This record gives sequence, structure tokens and C-alpha cells, in this order.
Amino acid sequence: MGLQLAVAMRLEQIDNPWQSHKWSLDEVLVDLGQFVGLRSSAEVIEVCGISGFLVRRSQQEETWIYTGFHLDLFADEAQGYYLNVSSPQPSWFVMYRYEDSSLFADGKIAVPHRVMLSYNEAARLLDGGEEVERYPISGQLLESVQLFVAENYRPEPKKRQRPESFQGATRPAHPLKGDWLSTFLKRW
Repeated sequence: MGLQLAVAMRLEQIDNPWQSHKWSLDEVLVDLGQFVGLRSSAEVIEVCGISGFLVRRSQQEETWIYTGFHLDLFADEAQGYYLNVSSPQPSWFVMYRYEDSSLFADGKIAVPHRVMLSYNEAARLLDGGEEVERYPISGQLLESVQLFVAENYRPEPKKRQRPESFQGATRPAHPLKGDWLSTFLKRW
């Protein structure tokens, strides 16, 4: 299931004495080529090999669209897809980083680097210290992922593990006999 995607990131002005604005994930969109015309007439930025362009600007916020993301589903990530689609709110996961840019007062812009559907993959990235945000997935895309999970995910059968106390410790036949006992008694 190869799918072209675009990610919209929003820069919002906030009322905070320590921070004047914040970046957040605005939307994950299927890219059917609808952004080609917008791109040629917009302010464009190229950071770390990823290009984005400004689609909306007001005094309070800006929205930037990044294109060129490709999504494939892999059978070895089926458990992660299952955990996502069986959750109360199935989601896209977008990993982004703050990259240097002279276009902004603080010199930073939020640039998406990965779009994924695997809960496990998103958790690994979060554990590694990356920024990951969610965006709800629904409709035909969700149904397609659910179908992929039904075809590819087989939960591993649970194996009963015996408690260690029942696994048989090696004990001497007579714990009170032996050299250690006589040494102990002589000291008393």
C-alpha cells in the first residue's frame, strides 16, 4: 500500500512570558498532486532535504505544508498497526524536529521527518527523544489499515511461565550438615 502524503505544521502565537509561539501538527493529508500549483506561488523552504511551503499566514498563525512523504505498510510492523487501529483513537504519527532557519525570529522551524501508522515505531522514536504527534485517521484509510492488520497480524500464543519457585532449586540433601555448620558452632 504505497501512499503519497503531505503534512501541515502550524505556527501559533501564544500568550506566554517565556515563549512567544509554538509549533504543532495541523494535519496529515493524502497528496494527490493538489499542492503543485500552490507550491510555485508560495514562500518555499528547504531544510535537511525536506521542502515545505507557506500556505496561510495571519497575525496569529502560519501554516506550512511539507510534501514528499511516502507510506508503506510492512508485515513485521503488523503488531504496531494492530495496537494503533484497535485503540480508541486510531492515528497517524508524525515525527518532527526543530531545524535551523533564518526565516524565523528564533531561528527554528518544525520540520516533519517521518509519517507512520505503527504504534511501536512511534513509541521507539519517543523513547529516543524525538518529537512525535498524533493526528486522527478515519474513513477508507483506516479501513485499509484494518484489512492489512487482519491479513498480516497473528498474535503470538501466550506461554505460561512457571514461577521460579517451582522450577526446582538445587539444594543439598541435608542443609544442616557439612563443614560450614561445624565452623559456625565453633565460633559460638
